[in-house]
Amino acid sequence: MSTVIEQPVEARLVAAAPRMPSIPATLYYDRRDPFAVRMTFPAQATLEGVEVCWTFSRELLAAGQEGPEGQGDVRVRPYGYDRTVLEFHAPEGTAVVHVHSAEIRRFLEATRRLVPEGLEDAYLDLDHDLAVLMRDAC
Repeated sequence: MSTVIEQPVEARLVAAAPRMPSIPATLYYDRRDPFAVRMTFPAQATLEGVEVCWTFSRELLAAGQEGPEGQGDVRVRPYGYDRTVLEFHAPEGTAVVHVHSAEIRRFLEATRRLVPEGLEDAYLDLDHDLAVLMRDAC
């Protein structure tokens, strides 16, 4: 069984232009980091021309399906019946994207099959993580 879920999604960038451009993005989940999800935007979709990856909690993404969530760099909220808004705040500015809620729900369901909510601790390898920290400290 694979320990990683990678799901491409179509994101619509909210901009001043009347038509929101579609940009490719990928949602990513790894059972070895069971509390986190990542959303990656390819270089051609970013102002800097480099791939950008945001890491935030799976819990935030799930809770943002029901109502506004987040107070930090990443915020999630429902928008209408079939969209989810993700806001990414950085010193350079804020990016706001819409994603079909069905795509996010499908992704979250796949992550729950891999690691059920509430059982994330069982998938942590604390001995390995501590060894990495100790090796880096020397």
